[in-house]
Amino acid sequence: MSVLADEILSYLGSAEMDDEEFLEHYGTPRHSGRYPWGSGEDPYQHTNDFLGRVEELKKSGWAETPENIKNTFGLTTTQYRTEKALATAERRALVVDRAKSLREDGLGYTEIGRQMGGVRESTVRSWLNSESENNMRKAQETADFLKKQVDKYGMVDIGNGVPQELNISKEKLAQAVYILQRDGYVQYGGRVPQVTNPGQQTTLKVLCKPGTEHKEIYDYDKIHSINEYISRDGGDTYEKKFTYPASLDSKRLKVRYAEDGGVQKDGVIELRRNVSDLSLGESRYSQVRIMVDGTHYLKGMAVYGDDKDFPPGVDVIFNTNKHKGTPACGPDGNTVLKKIKNDPDNPFGSAIKDANLGGQYWYDSKTGEHISGSSDNPNKKLGLINKRADEGDWTEWKDALPSQFLSKQSKAMAEKQLGIAKANKMEEYAEICALQNPTVKKYYLHKFAESCDSAAIHLQAAALPGQKYHVILPMTSMGDTEVYAPNYADGTKLALVRFPHGGTFEIPILTVNNRNREGIRVIGKDAGDAIGINSKVAERLSGADFDGDTVMCIPTHDKAGKVKITSTPPLQGLVGFDNKAVYGATETSVDANGKKHYYRNGNEYRVMSEHTKQLEMGKISNLITDMTLYGAKPEDMEKAVRHSMVIIDAEKHKLDYKASERDNDITYLKKKYRGEGGGGASTIVSKAKGEYDVPKRQGSPRYNIKGKDWYDPSRPEGALIWKTADDVNYTVKKTDKRTGEVTEVTKQHMQKSTNMAETDDAYTLVSKRRHPMELVYADYANSMKSLANEARKLEMSTGKIEYNKDAKAKYRAEYDSLMDKLNTAEKNAIRERSANLKAAATVKEKQAAAKTAGSELSKKDVKKAGQQALTKYRQEVGSVSRRDRNIQITDKEWEAIQAGAVSETILKRILNNCDADSLRERAMPKTSKEINQAKQAQIKALSSSYTIAQIADKLGVSTSTVSKYLKGAA
Repeated sequence: MSVLADEILSYLGSAEMDDEEFLEHYGTPRHSGRYPWGSGEDPYQHTNDFLGRVEELKKSGWAETPENIKNTFGLTTTQYRTEKALATAERRALVVDRAKSLREDGLGYTEIGRQMGGVRESTVRSWLNSESENNMRKAQETADFLKKQVDKYGMVDIGNGVPQELNISKEKLAQAVYILQRDGYVQYGGRVPQVTNPGQQTTLKVLCKPGTEHKEIYDYDKIHSINEYISRDGGDTYEKKFTYPASLDSKRLKVRYAEDGGVQKDGVIELRRNVSDLSLGESRYSQVRIMVDGTHYLKGMAVYGDDKDFPPGVDVIFNTNKHKGTPACGPDGNTVLKKIKNDPDNPFGSAIKDANLGGQYWYDSKTGEHISGSSDNPNKKLGLINKRADEGDWTEWKDALPSQFLSKQSKAMAEKQLGIAKANKMEEYAEICALQNPTVKKYYLHKFAESCDSAAIHLQAAALPGQKYHVILPMTSMGDTEVYAPNYADGTKLALVRFPHGGTFEIPILTVNNRNREGIRVIGKDAGDAIGINSKVAERLSGADFDGDTVMCIPTHDKAGKVKITSTPPLQGLVGFDNKAVYGATETSVDANGKKHYYRNGNEYRVMSEHTKQLEMGKISNLITDMTLYGAKPEDMEKAVRHSMVIIDAEKHKLDYKASERDNDITYLKKKYRGEGGGGASTIVSKAKGEYDVPKRQGSPRYNIKGKDWYDPSRPEGALIWKTADDVNYTVKKTDKRTGEVTEVTKQHMQKSTNMAETDDAYTLVSKRRHPMELVYADYANSMKSLANEARKLEMSTGKIEYNKDAKAKYRAEYDSLMDKLNTAEKNAIRERSANLKAAATVKEKQAAAKTAGSELSKKDVKKAGQQALTKYRQEVGSVSRRDRNIQITDKEWEAIQAGAVSETILKRILNNCDADSLRERAMPKTSKEINQAKQAQIKALSSSYTIAQIADKLGVSTSTVSKYLKGAA
């Protein structure tokens, strides 16, 4: 026995009881006796009894087998291990307490060690280490936290994902639960069928109050989630992720109206520096929400202002394009600030970041220092800043050229960038074909085919050199032709594009000036995702403001002459156009039922719903795209764009969009540029993603391969063949209003697809006018479709790696490790379904509540509520992102896979949960860096837009290699 064990036993004494006496006195977690474990005057009596009993048993030859554990202690192996861990921690705590007592008596480390049985000085120091003591007590702290939750709510979810949510280990959670089980709390498990997918089950693990019956957990609406809590110190303390926001006193707020210059910074929230409750932390700019007076809120980009601009007592300046006389806060909608939502989980109508991601913060009101939200500091206060996005978050935008932009540029540019996109795909296909493992090869061929199908639908081209998305901030000192952009060199010509994108007349080309003092002060010299422009430039960008709008930045007109962005002067008919002044209500009234009516020039008009807004925006955007391709006259383009400006604000500001449609001759424009009848989208660019109804489908598609029973010779080989659902047809009863006769009519369940997905030839979507730009896109889409079909044919003909039992035995440890990782990853599927189910229920409740209140949630509000609920419940059930659950395969595990230790079925499951890029790097043969024909074609395609140095950097080869193959191509 160790010195530590000897000392503890001599200090407490050891009870000599047989197994029956031991169990009778202390009971078990499942069958608590008269004196639960851990009870009594001495809190460590149980520790000595349990560990002492184990040690005495081992002396007599007792072994820790599952059978012996069950027969001796009435515990499972897991319970036994947990009990030992807790008892050991308690035993150490006892020793630490005694050492601390001796230290308080003035004894040194050496003397303490001598009095405690000749323990070394280093051991005594480790006992008195505060961090070690904290780690030792975390199970009890977590148990105390869980006890409060269970006592308050009755039942608490402690299933998969909870340790991650609380930021503690699974073992620590298990120990905490076990401590509570000693005191009579009960843990139950169960499985609940998914409402939307009855074949699937959601696993439950619930901690309940003493006396709770097992059947009660199936009333799962009463099971409380602790996903809103997190520990930032491994289990010492706990705090909420989201706390209902603190509110700013409006006396501290100054509104800078349009007349005072607010229009130049519309949407910007300026903060006084060094104010504790208005801190952006380490960020220089953030998209935030700030509650005001508990009834309204500010939304926009927050930056630190110039001290001289703040009057005494004012700490926040909000810039607006609204005019003087508009109240900051008020009972109706004609206010500067927005009214908060009646939703305790989301008062801003927009999700903010979790506190652990910097969304909220706490501070010491005396020192101003940031502190933990769980701190018991009496001076703790919640900051006023609620971040939606932070400096650095905008770098995650996708780098690609949308057809909405590229189709309005030159045909030569479209050919170049689509050519690069095609060459990139060809090189990717060549790499996949070189893969040695057949199962891995089939996996990548399948993914590749799907990506090609998607590329054909979305028609996105390769990004241009240096292309990035940035959030815009106002710089009143910048000229109309300048931009502050620290990501680009001084003097660079930078084209800015905002979406939705009307035309080349909305693309300003500016010169980078990074010497601007205002830019340096507000944004900094090293900001990665923000640029500064003045309000005139923002107005040209489809009327952008500064509340978080982003733009695509493209370096253009460089010395090499590789990139030339087409930019035309602003349309004169749009200069000074104020959609709200022209089409807003001139008067309103409220009827006896409380419904508001809107009038313009004495005539009542119908206001737009959110759903109608989405439909109308799609229509006008497609019309503008078609008109651009057909070379519409400036005066016609002005009409279409003006109408789009009305549509985008019609629902929000209650504009008379029907009057705009008449005034701007939209029906005439449709006929003029689409032919008689006007029709819908007419060019391939606007039609590709258009919805196409198909009969309801069932299961996964099969490949159109010669020799198969389902082969269709009228379709390309490799195309997807869908099975029509068995329940596609249904009948409805129809009553003839005149005769009263009832007949049954057969109908079909339909589902949505896209025009491009449902055609084998993209040219079927080209308009009758066959604009040259359309043909460029049709060729690209067909090349993607062809590549997808080729990949599917190769997938079908590729064999599989042979399973080897001997290899499995040889690599048993690696096999077990892979299976453990796979098991962990696949658990997420059940949690994800559970999250979706609960999210749907939450949205349904919100819709019902709105209906009861006499209103209706808009499509936009429903979408927001769904996203927020899904995010919440994903956290609750532990559904993690793909990135966080990706399986990382070790060298030895890959060796086992290559040797056939894993069957193809299991390997497919592993691959579906792997990091794709790292897997491909591991799977590629060593010769993959050779410049094959596909890579040579890729180099040639890139040379149309990239310099030799840029190509070399992009492909990871030398400039001399690039030059060599370009010369050969020439």
